[in-house]
Amino acid sequence: MERDIVKDLIKWKESKDRKPLILLGARQVGKTYVLNQFGKENYENVAYINCDNNLQVSNLFEDYNMERIILSIGAITGETIKPGKTLIILDEIQEQNKGLASLKYFCENASEYHVAVAGSLLGVTMHNGESFPVGKVNMMHMYPLSFKEFLWAKGKQNLSVLIDEKRWDVLKVVKPQLIQALREYYYIGGMPEVVKSYLESNDLKKVREKQLDILNAYEMDISKHVSTQDVVRIQQVWRSIPSQLAKENKKFIYGVLKKGGRAKEYETAIQWLVDAGLVYKISRVNKVSVPLANYEDLAAFKLYVLDCGLLGAMNNTPASMLLIQSDMGESKGGFTENYVCGQLLSSGQKSLYYYSKENSRQELDFVCQNDEIIYPIEVKAEENLRSKSLRTFVDENKGMRGSRFSMADYIEQDWVTNVPLYAVSQYFESI
Repeated sequence: MERDIVKDLIKWKESKDRKPLILLGARQVGKTYVLNQFGKENYENVAYINCDNNLQVSNLFEDYNMERIILSIGAITGETIKPGKTLIILDEIQEQNKGLASLKYFCENASEYHVAVAGSLLGVTMHNGESFPVGKVNMMHMYPLSFKEFLWAKGKQNLSVLIDEKRWDVLKVVKPQLIQALREYYYIGGMPEVVKSYLESNDLKKVREKQLDILNAYEMDISKHVSTQDVVRIQQVWRSIPSQLAKENKKFIYGVLKKGGRAKEYETAIQWLVDAGLVYKISRVNKVSVPLANYEDLAAFKLYVLDCGLLGAMNNTPASMLLIQSDMGESKGGFTENYVCGQLLSSGQKSLYYYSKENSRQELDFVCQNDEIIYPIEVKAEENLRSKSLRTFVDENKGMRGSRFSMADYIEQDWVTNVPLYAVSQYFESI
């Protein structure tokens, strides 16, 4: 399955300042597959080791003698380790004592070797007391397949190219194909195993079974890595997200978890889910100005699920409600916001927030910053183009231009650009 992150991996390989690479991301987003495929296509050979429950590597990092470690990796994998010619992949490295810390010595004492590591819940492990090689590693974040990558997987590269080239005139003609593919993506999502199952079987029942398997695996991971007390709180937060997003005001409310719930009870649970890559935490800004981070309100935020397909599985949304235009009530807006959030983050947006005005109903679904430019964003689930909050905001903030994502065609107006929902990630990639 072709993934967009490969172009970044190639840049990493060719960089003169290359350091050991940590590929971050939630479990089952395809990290191991991508690293192995990248290695096969760009190196003479790949030395792959899974460090999880592997007795052969139990003492691999007992000291930081890099000559011994390199020779051991070669012996375990049966590969000849050649500087610059071999990609060493250490999967689930967080399961080995001193595994993460060893990357410092790969950087300092064996920089001629190309090393990439991946591991589920790696972000959580970073906070568990093990020395982390700050400044000695390169880091990338991997997400589920974006809609663009979903089009690639379906063999619709031609449609993706039209979006890349912003051929809005031609896209109007093929809009029915794109909307159908987008609604498929709404139900299927971007988890590689789920997408593969759909492409091979075209069976929506199997798709939902795969999604539920992944959700069950996530809950098992929670039980594996934290105390019983923390498990309960993490699961409360995780399971509440669909209902939180179904509210008119999608701000996360602790009282939904239990009567009288407070931040101090659940902030660790929320951070665990964020570190694990299972949720995206989008904070409020109380002022829309550069830099946005200066105006972050840490007490107000929304939580979105890493994948829209998994969100649909969590609340058992029927396929018919996603595959055809239908009335999903208030949850439709939250679902579409979840989709847009994932697309923006996977396209490289790092400064992403939402905005609401004190003592007012005025709210922007998202605001993002690229260099010195701020983009106020409103999300519409269908073709409704009424944007009262966005219009009011733009009128009050001269010089800003709104962006609206909807099922309607591309439209340039004097105060707003309407971008089709199928073009979210690609539109911002080129800005």
